[in-house]
Amino acid sequence: MNILFRSDSSSKIGTGHIMRDLVLAKQFKDDNIIFATQELEGNINFRIKEASYKLEILKSNEITEVIEIIKKNNINKIIIDNYSIDYDYEKKLKEETNVEIFVFDDTYEKHYCDILLNHNIYADELKYKGLVPSYCELRCGSKYTLLRDEFINVNRTKKNNIKKTFFIAMGGSDPLNLNIKILEVLELFKNIKVNIVTTQSNQNLEELENYSKNKNWINLFINCDSMAKLMVESDYAIITPSVTSNEVYYMNLPFIAIKMAENQKYMYEYLRDNNFITMNGFNKKDFKKNINTILRITDD
Repeated sequence: MNILFRSDSSSKIGTGHIMRDLVLAKQFKDDNIIFATQELEGNINFRIKEASYKLEILKSNEITEVIEIIKKNNINKIIIDNYSIDYDYEKKLKEETNVEIFVFDDTYEKHYCDILLNHNIYADELKYKGLVPSYCELRCGSKYTLLRDEFINVNRTKKNNIKKTFFIAMGGSDPLNLNIKILEVLELFKNIKVNIVTTQSNQNLEELENYSKNKNWINLFINCDSMAKLMVESDYAIITPSVTSNEVYYMNLPFIAIKMAENQKYMYEYLRDNNFITMNGFNKKDFKKNINTILRITDD
């Protein structure tokens, strides 16, 4: 089978779409995999090349380019992980090519597809009633969560840290530059250590590197391939209510989730309603209070 992944990454979009697509692609080990992506600023297309998949660079998000790739490569299935591709786009794609359409969805949008995957822990199949064709196969919830091999294979035995250790992941691009604001608050606490992960897509990376320089309590990891190991070595996590929430949930790591974008709404609401510590945006005073809370909870 010939399978086309249509996804993008950038400093604005983030890196999560491509990263989870690479996890899913491994499930099709006997098939021919092609990625079609734009070369946007801050992209991680190098990750696709590292995984040895064929890469088609798109000049735009126009459907004509994708149709051309589908026909040229005799594509049987297209996997779409892109918020800018909607129901009308998918319907036209089906009419023009009759390719099987598999879409990722995180926000209960209307889709014209054969298979829909919402692999987040909050996903509710019933909410897709009327949003997808009657024949659409729905794959929703934690049993479909895509976890990288590092999470499945890691030794989950916790260490007793001398210093309280925080794992921080504010997305690969951290568009709101929250990493430094978080570190400024954590610096007020004694006897702590930080493992912070980011990527080259972070437009504020130089500022973050300068802030972290000569601070031996901060360990900065760029384009990290050992997030699961870092989580095991940490006592708490500070994250966004995104794909990373699925990972820290799986690792049973106490966390604070800070909502940064509208597409994180459903994960944020699920975590809030299930009594996890959440923040709708960042506020230094409230964040400091939440750090005190999480430290107190785990010390009791």
